[in-house]
Formats: sequence, C-alpha cells, structure tokens
Amino acid sequence: MSQQRSILKQQLLAQARRRPASRTAAVAPSDTPRTPERRTDFTAHPGYQHLALMREAADKLGLHDPFFKVHEGTAGATSLMQGRECINFASYNYLDYSGDPRVNQAAVEAVERYGTSVSASRAVSGERPIHQTLEQALADAYGVDDAVVFVSGHATNVSTLGYLLGPGDLVLHDEYIHNSSLVGAQLSGAKRMSFRHNDTASLEALLSRHRNQFERVLIVIEGLYSMDGDTPDLAQFIALKYRYDAWLMVDEAHSFGVLGEHGHGLHEHLGIAPQEVDIWMGTLSKTLSGCGGYIAGSKALVEMLRYFSPGFLYSVGMPAQVAAPALKVLQLMPQEKHRVARLHAISSYFLDGAKARGMNTGESIGVAVVPVIVGSSPLATRLCQMLFEQGINVQPIVHPAVPENSARLRFFLSCEHTHAQVDQTLDLLQQHLAAAAVR
Repeated sequence: MSQQRSILKQQLLAQARRRPASRTAAVAPSDTPRTPERRTDFTAHPGYQHLALMREAADKLGLHDPFFKVHEGTAGATSLMQGRECINFASYNYLDYSGDPRVNQAAVEAVERYGTSVSASRAVSGERPIHQTLEQALADAYGVDDAVVFVSGHATNVSTLGYLLGPGDLVLHDEYIHNSSLVGAQLSGAKRMSFRHNDTASLEALLSRHRNQFERVLIVIEGLYSMDGDTPDLAQFIALKYRYDAWLMVDEAHSFGVLGEHGHGLHEHLGIAPQEVDIWMGTLSKTLSGCGGYIAGSKALVEMLRYFSPGFLYSVGMPAQVAAPALKVLQLMPQEKHRVARLHAISSYFLDGAKARGMNTGESIGVAVVPVIVGSSPLATRLCQMLFEQGINVQPIVHPAVPENSARLRFFLSCEHTHAQVDQTLDLLQQHLAAAAVR
C-alpha cells in the first residue's frame, strides 16, 4: 500500500512540474507577436464579409431578407405566417401527409413506446424494430433487396459517396446535382467531373475519354431536379452505365412520392425496372413527412453501408417518432393514389396557367416543381416580397445558386392546392411582372 502511495505521489509531482505555476504564468509573454485579427475575428472571415455585402446591397435596393421565414403551424398548401394564413408554395409537403392526423398519431405512438431518442448508434445499441420495418417498406416500394435509413438526407449522399469511392475512382455528375453529392465526392477523394444537364452525349464524351483511367466510375443524376422541375432520360443513362461498366445512382429526393401513378418515382414514371439502377437515394423529409434519407439497392450495397458508412455507423439511430411517420405514409400511399393524381393535375394546371400568361417556366414537366424564371436576382427577391405582402409565400432562387440570368421564383405544389389559389397567385405575379417591365 505504501508503495502505491509513493508511486501516486511521484505521478502527482511530475504533473505539477509540467503544469504552469499560475494562470498568469500561462499567458503568452507581452513580446510574443499577436495573431493578426483577420485570423481570429469571425467578422473578418470571407463568408461573413460576403454575407455583409449581400445585406448591404439588399438594404440599398429596399429588399428584405427572404429566408428563414417562420411558419407557425403545419406547412402545406397554406401556412400560418405572421399571424395570417398564406397560400404556400415553399414546402415539400407534396401529398399533404405532414400534419395528417394518422401520420401524427403514428409519431405519438412511437414516442410513447420508444422514447424521444434511441440514445446510441444503431450498430451498438440503438436498433429498434421500427427501423427494420421502415427499411423493408422502402425496399418493397422500390422492388429491390434492401434499404438503409440515415438521420440526415444530406449526410446520406455525403457518407455513401464518401465511403464507396476512393482516390482511384471517378464521379461523373449532372451539372445541377445537389450539393450533398458534390460534398460526398470531395470527401471520397475521387476525381469529379460534371456533364451538361440531362445531356447523355456530354456524359458519354467524358466516359469514352476517361473511363479506362479509373477503377470504379459512379454516374449521379436526380429523378426530379428541384431547380427546374425536369427529369432525365433514365433509359439512356442506364445504357451508358452498362456500356462503360459504371454504377448509376439516382437521387430521388423530390421524385419519390411524386412521379408515377403510385408515386414510386422515376422508374415507375418511365416504366423501367428499378433493378437497372445500382443505387437509389431519397429523403424522408418531403412526401414521407419525416426527416433523414435512405439508400435502396442490392443487399451487398446496403450491408456495406450499415457496417462501414461513417454517417450511419457513427451517428445516433433515427428517433422512432421520425421513422414512424415515414413508415405510415408508405403504408397509406398504395391506398390513396388519388393524392398523386391530384398533385399531377394541379401541377399541370399551374404550368399551363403560367405559360398562358407568358411566363418562362424553363424545362419543367409540370409535376410538383415549377419555376418562373425572371432573369434577375433583385427582381426575383422583390417579387417574393410583394407576393408575401399579399399573402402568397414563394421563395426566390438567386445568384450564385443559379446563374444571374436565370434567377427565379420556385413554386412547389401540393395536392391540396386549388385552382382558385393558383389563379390568384399567377394573376398577381403577372401584374407585378408587367409593372416591373415598364419601370
């Protein structure tokens, strides 16, 4: 015992010798060169400086910040904002399941049974039956072997691409691909190249020139592009992935629940077997009314991601009350195809109405997402502001998110929007555009 005390005493003395004698002694001497303020002051950071310049320019133009508007209840075709009900075209509640009493009740029952957190990574002790049931339901919806859910949609792409690929590989992506895929490609260390939007000839030129220089090649496209509301020719992309021995990944963040008679996404919309695509990705936060993302595909793919993908393995498991609404929506969708049909009908009505009024809707196919391109960031922001003052909520998409000459208002449709709401919105927008043209 005395020997142990002696050892402990020696350890404490050694620590004391290494420790500064006092707080004062730990402070850098006055003759030590000071770090330039630009290295330590967050207001000197380029990002903050850029934000300050944007706000200064907006103030000079009399424009308000159009972002971070507060919704005071469920956001669907309408939303309570600043104490008044607004027509809402800025939410992804395409089939109006977020806020549905049955979906809400599923969340309540899940939290009562499992608590508010699963409190651990699923790999160690966070696994719950509802996770497995949800993943099987997603796999069944796609007709593939298996699926895995992540707690973040953005992290789904980051972690999947970051794990599957490496420095000897190549990622070829549509130039309009989502930021999450870009970040995932960067994380992987793979070479990254973009091809022209929805242009398979542009993709093939890259494949023919570079395929033999890399071990694995991944082609990444989206099912429904959220900036333009258009879709790719999936059959042509599948043909190229076979021809050049590549993987094909389709990001269905905005297409699952939207495209196809049952809302099963791009493959149903085009009548293509889902097994022809190697990696299906989607989010739970839009039609599925939860939060997070998923990967669906072969058993080998999904098992690898479960055991090795950092964004899954090292993240806490999805809370049960988040998984339960998504599962409930998947159970309701086959019984309520009329919601998808109504979404298609009102989206087409909006697209046709906008075109009839001379508005530029780009390449939108008129399903859920319809942009009105106005060609100027200040104008897009001003139109957003004026419409909001009249009880219509729609977000502007401005430079650098899109080129300055394609700044736009981006309208997201819900199956609960009415003809009257669409007509009112388009009439007011037409008036404001006409007034802007004569200034």
